[in-house]
Amino acid sequence: MFKNVIVYRIGPQWSATLAQIEECLESARFVECGASQEKSIGWTEPRGEDHGPLAEAVAGQFLLKLMLETRALPSSVVNRKAKERVAQIEASTGRKPGKKETREIKDDIRLALMPLAFTKQSSVTVWLDPEARYLVVDAASQAKADEVLTLLVKCLPDMSATLLNTQMSPTAAMSHWLVSQEAPQGFSVDRECELKAADESKAVVRYARHPLDNEEVRQHVQGGKLPTRLALTWNNRVSFVLTEALQLKKMAFLDVVFEGASTGKDDGFDTDATIATGELRQLLPALLEALGGEVQA
Repeated sequence: MFKNVIVYRIGPQWSATLAQIEECLESARFVECGASQEKSIGWTEPRGEDHGPLAEAVAGQFLLKLMLETRALPSSVVNRKAKERVAQIEASTGRKPGKKETREIKDDIRLALMPLAFTKQSSVTVWLDPEARYLVVDAASQAKADEVLTLLVKCLPDMSATLLNTQMSPTAAMSHWLVSQEAPQGFSVDRECELKAADESKAVVRYARHPLDNEEVRQHVQGGKLPTRLALTWNNRVSFVLTEALQLKKMAFLDVVFEGASTGKDDGFDTDATIATGELRQLLPALLEALGGEVQA
């Protein structure tokens, strides 16, 4: 259910029931792009059932899903068509269109071709933990997470959230773990890492499927290269790559997590949600502790 995790802390003033969240999201329900629309964004059914609820509660956790649709109209096509039209105007009138007219021509072409362009959809899962006050966005980039948060804050009254901040930066912590060759309690260092030089050289060293408990890695760190990504496993249950921005990427729940799990009569959504949120509710506090604790806003 979660492949990438960006975590926010929900502000103390916000509280809402599932019914209230559902009502608020309805005003921004996802609608597919119109014929001349380049982008559409809105909330859709987390369970994937048509005309279903926009907010689901599983084991006390709230799950939402944001859908994004864009029309892919290659700029090369627009530029080629515009060049042809400019050539026609010049040939028939002897006048070469200026920059402003050329922009208007491109806008007309884009508008005419937009209904013929293919659409591409993507979705982002959002998890609200009303007790621990986590807001977790399954986004691969901070820009995408911020876009989700912006719409969520717009829809939910009194909602505010800030990125988690820790006493020790992830970069400093990862450097310590690599140099000391000792992972924090409950974690183990895996076989993937990225190191970047802080000087003007911007040199980058990447390790993939390579042991990191060796002198070469230690020398790179001691020589000034800072870790920006490091693969970790928590309690032999969840593996992920920690980044310098405190994002969790390539998240995978290991086999032991699924032992004894049964979908029962549901479609698997409840089971997946229970497992994912249950594991993350334990992993996140452990990771914050390994980074020296959270800095309270």
